[in-house]
Amino acid sequence: MANTDYVHGYSAREGERLRDQATTLTELLHGDTRYPAGSLVLEAGCGVGAQTVTLASNSPEAQFVSVDISPVSLAQAERTVRERGFANVEFRQANIFELPFAEAQFDHVFVCFVLEHLADPVAALAKLRHVLKPGGTLTVIEGDHGSTYFHPDSTPARRAVECLVELQRRGGGDANIGRRLFPMLTAAGFGDVAVSPRMVYADGGRPALQDGFTRKTFSAMVEGVTDAALAARLMAPDDWTAGVRALYRTAEPDGVFCYTFFKAVAVR
Repeated sequence: MANTDYVHGYSAREGERLRDQATTLTELLHGDTRYPAGSLVLEAGCGVGAQTVTLASNSPEAQFVSVDISPVSLAQAERTVRERGFANVEFRQANIFELPFAEAQFDHVFVCFVLEHLADPVAALAKLRHVLKPGGTLTVIEGDHGSTYFHPDSTPARRAVECLVELQRRGGGDANIGRRLFPMLTAAGFGDVAVSPRMVYADGGRPALQDGFTRKTFSAMVEGVTDAALAARLMAPDDWTAGVRALYRTAEPDGVFCYTFFKAVAVR
C-alpha cells in the first residue's frame, strides 16, 4: 500500500514541466473548483505546488492543508506559494495511506495527478474519505494516456507513449487511470459521483496551447523518461528518438494533438 516510485523523477526540469502544465490547463481543469469561505480543504499530494497556487487563488477565503510524501517537493511547493503571496495554505509532510488527521476533519478534499502513481488507488480514496466530513466533497483529476491521438500520425510516437504507460505499470501505477475514476470512487464508498471528461485540443490556431501542452507538457514528459525506457529496452534507441521527435512535430503549425483528462466530484 505504498506509493510507487514517481516515474517522472524529481528533477528541476520536471518541476518546471508540472508548472507549465498547471498554467496551461488552469481554466480547463480548475475553472469550476471553488470552495466557500471558512472551508478547510485537504490537498493530498501537492507535489511542487503547481495546483496549490490555483486552489489558493480561486478560494482565497478557504484554508488549505497541502501534504506530500516528498520533502523536496514540499519545500518547493511552500516556496512557490509564499512567493506568490498566499497565506491560506499550511504544508505538512504526510503519506496518503498514513494521514495524521482525525476522522471527518476536512470539509473538502482535492487530489490531482496522484492516484495514477499509487499501487492501490481505491485504498487511498478510502483513506481520504475517512478524513472527510459527511456531506463533504472529494475532487479528483487524472489523465489518461490512452486517450492520446495526434496528427501527423506516427507509429514510433504511439509506441513511445505506450512505453511511458508500461514504465508506470511496472512501477505499480496506471497512466490510463482517468477512465477508472467512477468505479474506483464507487468502490471506495463515495456517493453522487459525477465524472466529466476535459479534452485538450491543440492545433495551429491555438499556438499557446500547442506550446504549453503539446510541446512543454506532454512531449517533454515522454522525453523525460528516455533513460528509463532505453534501459528497459522497451524500444530501440533510434525508434525512440524518432518517436519523441514525432511528438514534438505535432506542435508545429500544421499539427494537431488531443488528450483527455477526467475530473470527478464525489460526496461522502
